[in-house]
Amino acid sequence: MKLLNFRKGNEIRLGIWTEKGVIDVEKAAYANSMKAPVTMEQAIAGGEKALSELREIMHKDSDLLSEKNMVYAPCVLNPEKILCIGLNYKPHAEECEMKIPENPVVFSKFNNALSAHKDTVRLPKGARQFDYEAELVIVMGKEASNVQEEDALSYVFGYTAGNDLSARDLQFVSGQWLIGKTCDGFAPLGPYLLTDEEVDPDNLDIKCEVNGKPVQSSNTSYMIFDCAAIVSYISKYMTLKPGDIIYTGTPSGVVLGYPEHKQEWLKSGDRITVSIEKIGSLATTLK
Repeated sequence: MKLLNFRKGNEIRLGIWTEKGVIDVEKAAYANSMKAPVTMEQAIAGGEKALSELREIMHKDSDLLSEKNMVYAPCVLNPEKILCIGLNYKPHAEECEMKIPENPVVFSKFNNALSAHKDTVRLPKGARQFDYEAELVIVMGKEASNVQEEDALSYVFGYTAGNDLSARDLQFVSGQWLIGKTCDGFAPLGPYLLTDEEVDPDNLDIKCEVNGKPVQSSNTSYMIFDCAAIVSYISKYMTLKPGDIIYTGTPSGVVLGYPEHKQEWLKSGDRITVSIEKIGSLATTLK
């Protein structure tokens, strides 16, 4: 099941994607006198019961919304934690001339970085080396503390597409990556959240295009640390909460990986599209 958040006036509504259009869950539940979660947070917190209610709504006659003029919101709105894994594809680590990690490299972003499908992200002044990073994103469904790798994916609610936008000159201004990673809008997310029962996260094609030109193409099977390993590792040191999101790392092909004379950094007006098999495509325009 593909879920999404969209804007209706001043509200953010929960939607279910179908091939014919989007179901407004709150409207459909009211029309059919049914109980159902009406926000993404309620859907995540409600677990299997909430998903069952949403599946029932899918089988009812409902007015469908066109995505043509839809205004999206990030598919997760207020995660307690936005965590990211660096250097998680061997070719990416090699192109950046960094050591292949023996354990997941964990860093963070903050909620100010969240942006949605089709959003325009304003580039901050004082930086010029802007880069893209196509990534599969884990969305946690249950509280996870010190979980074993073999059980880790049972704590996941679903998966979405993300772009770990980076200002490389800010990222490497010190030993801490944070300032170059969490500029406003630098965590595009969405448009859809695919629930976990419908996807093998460790075998998904992933690609990125800039202005229609392919720049990244790989498969999540090439991750050094797969999704279960990532969740298990992080949970040993901090409790993961429902709605927390984890960017799982990017394949090779980023601007940083090119020789200096071939580096074409992102600029105002560029359009970046991250596509992940079965999940969908996430578009971001820079300003």
